[in-house]
Amino acid sequence: MRVLMIESQEKMAGLLSRGLREEGHTVDVAVRAEDALRLAAAARYDVIVLDLMLSRPGGLETRRRLREQHVQTPVLILTAGDEADDQPADLEADTYVVRPFTFSELLARLPALG
Repeated sequence: MRVLMIESQEKMAGLLSRGLREEGHTVDVAVRAEDALRLAAAARYDVIVLDLMLSRPGGLETRRRLREQHVQTPVLILTAGDEADDQPADLEADTYVVRPFTFSELLARLPALG
């Protein structure tokens, strides 16, 4: 599965992408929205993992911009617990995982999306 990881925390992005690669996935990482939008426009991904707490323009705005670019790739949002009161539709996500989460929980969600 080809994954675009959009994660603002470089250390977390490194840990998650390394784990996904060890599981056989191909992973591209973006820590800024601008880079993510460029990558998503240039390549086809099976799933996008998006940090809701992405700094400007933010996770939801990045999600909207992806759709404006006609990127229809399923999106799994990583969200903090207090944001989980929102419904997936409100988050404009196909699904979401609440932080803190286990790596196995993230892995379990990917096949359903890709």
